[in-house]
Amino acid sequence: MRFSLVILFLCLYQTELAKVWVQQQTDDSYRVIPQQHEESTRGDGHPHKAQRLPSGHGRISRAVLGGGLSIDTLAANMTHVVEDSDKYYTWCNFGPKDQRTHELWVDMSDVRHGQVRLHGILSNSYKQAVRVALSFDFPFYGHYLRQITIATGGFIFTGDITHRMLTATQYIAPLMANFDPSYSKESTVQYLDNGEMFVVQWERVRLSGKESKGAFTFQAALYKTGTITFSYREIPLSIDVISSAEHPVKAGLSDAFMVMSPSSQSLDSQQRTIYEYHRVVIDTTKITNYSAVEFTALPTCLQYASCDLCLSSNQTSGCSWCNVLQRCSDGMDRHRQEWLDYACSEESKHANCEDYSRGDSSTSSSITPEIDNVTSLTPLQKSCKNNDVKTDSSTKSEGLVNTGVIAGIAAALLLLLALVLVALYINYHPTTASPLYIIQRRKSYWPSFKFQKQQPGYKEVEGEGHEKDNIAEAGP
Repeated sequence: MRFSLVILFLCLYQTELAKVWVQQQTDDSYRVIPQQHEESTRGDGHPHKAQRLPSGHGRISRAVLGGGLSIDTLAANMTHVVEDSDKYYTWCNFGPKDQRTHELWVDMSDVRHGQVRLHGILSNSYKQAVRVALSFDFPFYGHYLRQITIATGGFIFTGDITHRMLTATQYIAPLMANFDPSYSKESTVQYLDNGEMFVVQWERVRLSGKESKGAFTFQAALYKTGTITFSYREIPLSIDVISSAEHPVKAGLSDAFMVMSPSSQSLDSQQRTIYEYHRVVIDTTKITNYSAVEFTALPTCLQYASCDLCLSSNQTSGCSWCNVLQRCSDGMDRHRQEWLDYACSEESKHANCEDYSRGDSSTSSSITPEIDNVTSLTPLQKSCKNNDVKTDSSTKSEGLVNTGVIAGIAAALLLLLALVLVALYINYHPTTASPLYIIQRRKSYWPSFKFQKQQPGYKEVEGEGHEKDNIAEAGP
């Protein structure tokens, strides 16, 4: 009886905590609006604002939080959130005196960059977010995105599942804060997409409750190569004095994965939990007028399409090959649920690439040609952190083969030259002892060469020569 009462008390206590947690997070919630034709084209260089909308206006697009979805931290026995490591990105800070600062700023009034779209809802509302489709595949933490969510609070949400707590994780945030574009007619949120880069600019937006402190103008640019840039033009306040009581204040990158687990409320339902596995936090003291930050994407395990390259590459670490999924991963990415469902971690401990090649030769031959097509992401600018580029063992072996071929050709030419010199010597000195002896006995010791007509034919080549016949597209 006592045990039942204790269990009941604990359940009620956890329920109350959950209610308090949801109530505390209400102020940070965003309404996600599907992409609509609420945007005007900026062609004359002047912003055009639509009719002002109250906060919360618009249709909600499957915004879910609670009811099966929660945001939590990783368990103690799992990998914790890693901040500011060089595993996924390297970055550089630039100040007002750096030429790179001016090069990274994208002039939205320059028609050469593409058509600028001013979003009417975002420019006239508070705590709103809108889904926007990209015209290219943008690599973010090794995952290719074709849709992002622009928020009025100075950040871009990159998650697949939209919910009210967009500020928690999975973001690209040049300056996440409590901005209210609806306060002033001059405040706008605009973007452009020219197929090579996607730029979002928050222009002359003001902080809610501190509108008199001044207007902020900054932008974030996503490049097709994976490079991300933050550019700041007007920063009237030091970031350290901006309050985070009503809205988080962040600057950097973040990504997370979602896992499914049995729900404690119902046996038939599943609990979806979002775990943040990596975060990049930039130094906010360096965010000033005419400053910039440039992030360079690094190679990830997900880019390798074969077991050999996955386990032997020196550009990444901690990669494991899951033969069932035909995927290279370290287990910490957005596909973690599949990694757990197929027990890929256990499989990688007891198998190697040779086991896979013996078990399924067709799969091995189909993946092998993909090795030559795997290339790292090429940034626009070299990172300010020097990283030594290491070559794979396949490159070294190829160099040794080329050296052997060159040496063989050189030896053959030297031998041919020696035979020509000997023949010339015998021809011009036939009466000497040595040439005369050779001529007299050439039939037995030096047979004459005759050219005979041979039948045409091809020699069957074993080994690598037959692999092209077996080229097939690798499975997912």
